[in-house]
Order: sequence, then structure tokens, then C-alpha cells
Amino acid sequence: MYFDYCATTPVSAEVLTAMAPFWQEKFGNPSSLHQDGQSAAKALQQARAQVAGLLGAEAGEIIFTSGATEADNLALMGILRPWENKAVHLITSLVEHHAVLHTAQALEKMGCLVTYLPVDSTGMIDLADLRRAIRKETRLISIMHVNNEVGTVQPIAEIGRIARENHVLFHCDAVQGVGFLPVDVKKLGIQLLSLSAHKIYGPKGVGALYVQQGVEVHNLLYGGSQERKIRPGTENVPGIVGLGRAAGMAEKNRTENKQHVAALREQLISALKWSVPDLVVNGPSGDQVCPHVVSLTFPGSVAEMMQIRLAMQGIAVSLGSACNSRKIAPSHVLLAMGLGREAADATIRISLGAPTTADEVERLSQLLPVIASACKI
Repeated sequence: MYFDYCATTPVSAEVLTAMAPFWQEKFGNPSSLHQDGQSAAKALQQARAQVAGLLGAEAGEIIFTSGATEADNLALMGILRPWENKAVHLITSLVEHHAVLHTAQALEKMGCLVTYLPVDSTGMIDLADLRRAIRKETRLISIMHVNNEVGTVQPIAEIGRIARENHVLFHCDAVQGVGFLPVDVKKLGIQLLSLSAHKIYGPKGVGALYVQQGVEVHNLLYGGSQERKIRPGTENVPGIVGLGRAAGMAEKNRTENKQHVAALREQLISALKWSVPDLVVNGPSGDQVCPHVVSLTFPGSVAEMMQIRLAMQGIAVSLGSACNSRKIAPSHVLLAMGLGREAADATIRISLGAPTTADEVERLSQLLPVIASACKI
């Protein structure tokens, strides 16, 4: 049983079908002028329109990348690196994905000034802190839409409004949110947005960066003129076609998927609270949490031992971000939220997806209390 959809999702049948012709039949280079090349170029444009449709953007504002990590790097570095050794300022938060945090740290070494906003016990930033952090040197705000470890939904519209009022660009890592929550970059005041195919039932190794028309992003790579010269190199046509179809399916199924995982979340938490009285559900509730992410602390238990025992039963859960789970270190997100080391080490992340069933959740809710008890120290 798989409960790690925040880490990755299976490629849907519709996406596989869409990608299939572009491996051997329609394999042309989209930069070529002959028919095979133009067929591939047409497929790229269709995918660009599909991704744009998911975001309320224009097709020409979509830049394809190798994934959200590259998109995050491109957004931050592409805006701020040209100002190297000058007093430019970036605002982000302590609970961002490491693709943003580590890029921010690299920018600091180049002379960029960075403010890391704190969060409250639910993982939410304080808008007053954001307003106070803005200074005349501020060029960019980078705040994620949905936290990948606890599901906190940040007040994106308000952040966009504050950025606009202060003439500051706003980048949003929307990887975890676009499959469940509506995103309209124009209405939300977002100038740059990152997303990943493999978090919305598409292939790994492909993502996109939305760049609002008129915003100048400097390329990090050098080569051809692909992707408006912002991201040179021959495009991954099968992957991009898969991303396009996944984006189209995400837009179509978003409401249904959210309702599905919300019901499963309620089922899981209700069952566990009855059998584990001291259980702690981390993060906010209601509309402030994206329901596919469930962060649970089992006081006194060792989460790593729980994960191993669950794996022996054929059940996949996570200790936090998959990009960092091989390192035995407490979650930076949980620590920023005020959890102590012991509580952080007793926390597992369960993430739900469209294929998850009520029977699977029932089985998990029966096993977790037994395993948590066996893993107490």
C-alpha cells in the first residue's frame, strides 16, 4: 500500500498513452524545420497551452525544465544572480523546500541578502513579518503554495498583493498544490511559479516555470535558443507531452481529487485519534491545509523504526521530504514550527492520492497504533 504521494505519483494511463508516440514514431527534434520536427514542435505548443490552462497563464509564459528543482533554481538565480555582489534582497521562509532554501543559501554566498521568515506552530507565515521584511533592496519574494511536509496552505493572494504594492516580484513553488487547489497566477499576483510533472501523475524529469510576460529571467545554461533562450537544450518531447496531459487531467479532476483525499484524511485522523489518544496532527486544519498531506506525531515512538516496520508490511510512508529522507536529521519544517527534536523524530508523513482507497486507509489506521506502540523507547 502506497501512502507517499507527496514524494511522487504513478504515471496515469492517459499520460502514458499521450507520451507513447513520441518515443519512436514522432521522435523529431522540435527545432528542425522538416515535417518530423514540426510535428514535435506542435506537440510542445499543445503541452505549453495545457500547462498554461492549469495556471490561468498564456502559453508563451511557460518555460519547460527538467523538474521543479531546476525551475526553482532558475526563478531565484535567474532573477537575482545578475545582481551578484550588489545589495539585493530576497525574502523566503524557513519551511521552503530545499530546492529554494539551498538556492537562497548559494545566493547569500554570492552577496545576496536573504530574510528567512519564521512560521507559527501550524507552519504559516505572518503577513506582518513579510511587510516588515521588505526594504528598498528587495527584488524577490519566494513562498511556497502548499508545504510538502505538513500541508500548510500559505496566503498566496495576500502575499501577491503585498508584493505588488511594493513593486517586488513574487515566486511561488506550487508543486504540491496545483493538483488539488485552483491556481490563477494573474488573480494571485504571481510572476514566477514552479511545478513538477511527477507530482500530478506525470513523468519524472520534467517540470515548468511560469514567467509572467515582461519579467526578465537570465539563463543559467548556455546553448541554443530553445525556451526563449532561458532554458537552452533540445526539449524532452515525450516528457513535456506527458506534463501537458497531466496538467490537463489535473485541471479536470482537481475538485474531485480534493474531495476524495479530504474524506480519506478525515477517516484516517478520526480512527487514529480514537486509538491513539496522545496523537498530534501537525499543521493547520480546514481550508488552511491541503488534505492530501497528513503529518502525525506519535509521542514516545521512533518514526524511523515505524517506517521500517511498515515497509516490512508492504506499506510506504515517509519521514518528511523524499529529497532529504536518506539523511538522518530532524525535519527543518517541524523544527521551524516549534517541535522539539524528540517530537520531530516521532513524526511520520502520510500522503494520499487519487488511487488511495478507503480500505487501504482502514488497514493503515489499524496497523499504525500497534506499530507505534512497538516502536516506543
